[in-house]
Amino acid sequence: MIAISRRKLLALGAIGATASVAIAAPWLSAASAQPAIDVSRSPSCGCCGDWITHMRAAGFTVNDRLVDDLAPLKAQLGVPADLQSCHTAFIDGYAIEGHVPAQDVHRLLRERPAAAGLAVAGMPLGSPGMEVDGRKEPYEVILFTASGRSVFARH
Repeated sequence: MIAISRRKLLALGAIGATASVAIAAPWLSAASAQPAIDVSRSPSCGCCGDWITHMRAAGFTVNDRLVDDLAPLKAQLGVPADLQSCHTAFIDGYAIEGHVPAQDVHRLLRERPAAAGLAVAGMPLGSPGMEVDGRKEPYEVILFTASGRSVFARH
C-alpha cells in the first residue's frame, strides 16, 4: 500500500485542507459510515460529475476538487500510465482511478488488500458516469500494486 502524508498531498495542491482531514482521520466524517472519498478531476469533464453522483448515491461523502493538471497526483499515488482515466480519487489509503463502481470500492474497503488502489482504464460505456443510451461494453476493474496488478472485478 502506498503511504501518503497529508503534507505531501497539500504540497501537490491536489487535495484541499478539508479533504486532508478526511484522509488523515476518516472517522471524523459523521455524514457517512464510509470514510470520505476525495475526488480530483478536470473542470471540463462532465462524466466525472456523473461518477461523483453515483458514489454519493452509494453512501459515500465526496470531496470534489477541480484540478487543471492531474498528472502529479496520479504519479504520487502510483497510478500506472496505461490505467489512467479522467479523474483520480483517494479513500482510506487507496487510489481509485476512473469509473470504478461503488460496489467495488465498498468491497476494497471491506477486504483491505495490500494494494495501491483500483482502476478502470479509459472510459468504458456503461461504467458509472458513462451511461450513454443504455449502451454497455464489458470492462475490468484492476487492483494495482507497485509491482503488479490483477483483475478485481469484471462488469
